[in-house]
Amino acid sequence: MGSHSDQNEERIGCLVSFLTSVRGTDRLSLMLSPEVTCVKRLRWTPEILTTCAIGCILLVLPCRGFAQDTPFVNPSSPSPAPPGQDASLEGIDGAQETGDDLDPNLIPLEPELTASPPELSSSDNSSSSDNAGETPAATASAGSSETEETLYNIPVVIDQSVQSHIRFFNTLIRDRFDQWLVRFNRYRPLVEDIFAEFNLPSDLVHLSLVESGFNPYAYSRAKATGPWQFMKGTGKLYGLRIDHYVDERRDPIKSTVAAARYLRDLYDIFGTWPLAMAAYNAGEGKVSRALHKAQAESFSEISRTKLIRLETKQYVPRIMAATIIARNPDQYGFAQNPVPPHEFEEVVVTRPLHFRAISNVTGISYNDLRLLNPELRRDATPPDETGYHLKVPVGTGSKVLDLLERVPAHKFPPLAMMTDREVSRPKVSASRWYRVRMGDTLQKISRKFGIPIKTIKARNNISGPVIRAGELLNLTR
Repeated sequence: MGSHSDQNEERIGCLVSFLTSVRGTDRLSLMLSPEVTCVKRLRWTPEILTTCAIGCILLVLPCRGFAQDTPFVNPSSPSPAPPGQDASLEGIDGAQETGDDLDPNLIPLEPELTASPPELSSSDNSSSSDNAGETPAATASAGSSETEETLYNIPVVIDQSVQSHIRFFNTLIRDRFDQWLVRFNRYRPLVEDIFAEFNLPSDLVHLSLVESGFNPYAYSRAKATGPWQFMKGTGKLYGLRIDHYVDERRDPIKSTVAAARYLRDLYDIFGTWPLAMAAYNAGEGKVSRALHKAQAESFSEISRTKLIRLETKQYVPRIMAATIIARNPDQYGFAQNPVPPHEFEEVVVTRPLHFRAISNVTGISYNDLRLLNPELRRDATPPDETGYHLKVPVGTGSKVLDLLERVPAHKFPPLAMMTDREVSRPKVSASRWYRVRMGDTLQKISRKFGIPIKTIKARNNISGPVIRAGELLNLTR
């Protein structure tokens, strides 16, 4: 028994050596190799055949990209949902994101932001939003029956799904949600002011709580970034600067303006806030197709189908739950300690300066400079700006101006490596892509992007006046 086992082990070892040598070996050298002789002498028992099959599989898998860095998706745990993610082409092609260097300041999205309440994570709760209202405002009880009812300016109801998210925020991740509230309260006044300028409901600001906990440095596996979790293409489409030195998706003010514009556009397309919020999560194309296929007009209708993902079905109730708690923190036991607001003065900087150099000369905390300027990816003002508006703590502007000449200029490392990567990537940046929305016409698109209708027709082989929702247009000038 022992000698037979030893013989098999020797033969199997020889077989593994042979299989390892196969890849990249020409036929002649393979015929002359000693391993072939060994294999010919093998007695092909079932055990050896099984070993051979397993060895072949293990050798083939790496060739098919098994070892590549492919993101793992857990179907029971929704992944972050950046705005405009549907098909990655709601704006400029999402392929531009591939290969970009992530600066060390970025922080992965907290897992609690993408986790589901236990009772909702195991199955598709198709009835979770059956009662979600589509009216401009709805009234809901924020706590027990003894508490006063709160009037919200987005549709808010308390159904099974909303209650599950309230329990999830209030019990399972209570400490984390408290941190989100504290961080958000720092920016709440400016966010509410911006939303008011765009005539948006003030309760809609709580969407940022479930997107990132209003963390300017948060980024997702899909590379959505900032407090409103913009993808690069959507961010650029709404006027945000995103390059090697500056990423305005992380700027609390500019990204909020972009989010307000995007949400206003979504509301203009769909006419209700539940549908607009669902489109912010899944993309307007996905929601439009779901409405069309289901012959539906409301979020509650498509949430009972399989035309949208479970993640999107839970997204709207999740915002409702966050709104209920944020509007009634005392009733849920969340302390409302005063938080310093996001206030600053601006100083015009005409050359690249690093935060640490500024801190060393002026005495302003390095962390304060980072907190006020999260959009600067290299902790320094960009080299291509003749007048960059650097934010400094209130009361320090004149001091910084007086000492600015003493701060040594920062020298950025060369971008050769990044240029090499960009050369090897698909050439997509020369074109701008736009997915047609419901209600769009050639005239509207022409005015919006400043491109003549004749040019749009020529680029997209359009002969008639009609375009269809969901169609992708090349808007190269």
